[in-house]
Amino acid sequence: MANTSVFTGADGSLTLGPGVGPEGEVADAIIKEFDILTVGRVQNVRVEVTSEVRPFHEIGQRYATQLRAGNVNVRGVIGRAYVNGALLKLLLGVAANSRPAASWNQPTFNITLLLENSASPGVQNTLTLHDVKLTTWAVGIPEDDFVLESVAFQALYISVEDEA
Repeated sequence: MANTSVFTGADGSLTLGPGVGPEGEVADAIIKEFDILTVGRVQNVRVEVTSEVRPFHEIGQRYATQLRAGNVNVRGVIGRAYVNGALLKLLLGVAANSRPAASWNQPTFNITLLLENSASPGVQNTLTLHDVKLTTWAVGIPEDDFVLESVAFQALYISVEDEA
């Protein structure tokens, strides 16, 4: 049965999990150091999946005669109340503390977004973003509002699981 439940941001949670290999080990150490398995104080989480579709046009035809599927990209952004350097370290790894003399591993991790309405027990949506790398980090320090950080990310692929 398809999930037809309606969710709000209050129904959601965002958790991080380590990736695989040396880059995953770096992320796992940061996740444990800052205890951010469940990332709190997030807002405006956006996940975007794009599929490049390429039309084939024949000479003499105004409409495409075929659409070909191309590359798929998974990217998004997360806003978070700024508390510590955890997300910046997930972007830079060891380079967040100093300038390394050589190349270093950029952390890779998984993001799980869970939407579950407590008024409808057993109905949930789970999005898992696999092998995520952060691409940008920014912090805003307004005069009279909350200090917020924002990160953009790219994932290798996404999987979805609905339970109704």
